[in-house]
Amino acid sequence: MKKHSARVAPLSACNSPVLTLTKVEGEERPRDSPGPAEAQAPAAGVEAGGRGSRRCWRCSLAQLKKIFWGVAVVLCVCSSWAGSTQLAKLTFGKFDAPFTLTWFATNWNFLFFPLYYAGHVCKSAEKQSVKQRYRECCRFFGDNGLTLKVFFTKAAPFGVLWTLTNYLYLHAIKKINTTDVSVLFCCNKAFVFLLSWIVLRDRFMGVRIVAAILAIAGIVMMTYADGFHSHSVIGIALVVGSASMSALYKVLFKLLLGSAKFGEAALFLSILGVFNIVFITCIPVILYFTKVEYWSSFNDIPWGNLCGFSVLLLTFNIVLNFGIAVTYPTLMSLGIVLSVPVNAVVDHYTSKIVFNGVRVIAIIIIGLGFLLLLLPEEWDVWLIKLLTRLKVRKKEETAEGGADLGSGAQNKNRRGRPSFAR
Repeated sequence: MKKHSARVAPLSACNSPVLTLTKVEGEERPRDSPGPAEAQAPAAGVEAGGRGSRRCWRCSLAQLKKIFWGVAVVLCVCSSWAGSTQLAKLTFGKFDAPFTLTWFATNWNFLFFPLYYAGHVCKSAEKQSVKQRYRECCRFFGDNGLTLKVFFTKAAPFGVLWTLTNYLYLHAIKKINTTDVSVLFCCNKAFVFLLSWIVLRDRFMGVRIVAAILAIAGIVMMTYADGFHSHSVIGIALVVGSASMSALYKVLFKLLLGSAKFGEAALFLSILGVFNIVFITCIPVILYFTKVEYWSSFNDIPWGNLCGFSVLLLTFNIVLNFGIAVTYPTLMSLGIVLSVPVNAVVDHYTSKIVFNGVRVIAIIIIGLGFLLLLLPEEWDVWLIKLLTRLKVRKKEETAEGGADLGSGAQNKNRRGRPSFAR
């Protein structure tokens, strides 16, 4: 029983189960005589208190470590997402080819599984060969593994959605400023909720409906901020389409494939890179020869910008998919919304953006909706429990204060009485 309790997760080490175990062990001890038992009770209490404090200390250290990693992940997500957005904007000044940039960056997805396997070799105690690890991860697609049929039915559609999401996002950057693009893309979380509620029959939550309404209101206000000009309307439509494709990707993944382990997710993303290389390569070639996306010489291509954008986007996707191993998912999502003020500061000094009242309100509304969507499903239960505890604590403090006042008054009366003893 003692060995089993030692394996309890650090977060529950300070909870009531440990106290229950201590009571049970104390009740099972034989009491030979009242004297020695009473003499040993304080020592046992001190020992139990020492164990409890050590466990609480271990618990707090684990939580601090997770929060520290959470801050690092938030900064990494924020900087990589804002950096890739700004670098894409800078690249289009020299290389006006959003689809080619999308294709080039998506090819780097092939590195997911090799990077995961390198981490597996460094960290895992039971090391497997690449072939063994690949076969084990392929079970994610079914008993037969990754067959040609599975590739075209369960991988290819996600490859198309991935390409559309990134292409629409990059094309929107050409039309409108990066602040508007980044804040409007935050609406994808509201679209995920609406699609999950309709398709997956997820639990209805009033607060998330409010968040979805705020997101839609923010989109309308953002369109109004520039006076409904065709250029800005097209850009807003493109980024909303990108957010919709991203939401559809996430909901379909949950519907068709469910949840994936780290190795399975890495293999799936590498397969998307292979799909992009094999089947999407023809599209940039067609766009080049039809002069839709044309460049005079390959020497004119800013390879540094292209590679920098691809590295930042790869970093963003790695941290977003595997950061859950070291911190809380909510903290990772905060990195996306925190990229909005970063892009706003950069736009303020590098472009002619006007932060009028309507635009600022739209940004705040969309950000508030995004934060409301981060609330857990049981947030109302936790809030009721917290309020109940606060009420109980307040009553206890009031009762203790009354008792102290009563005892103080009694002592004062006793001191005030005359003593007739001689």
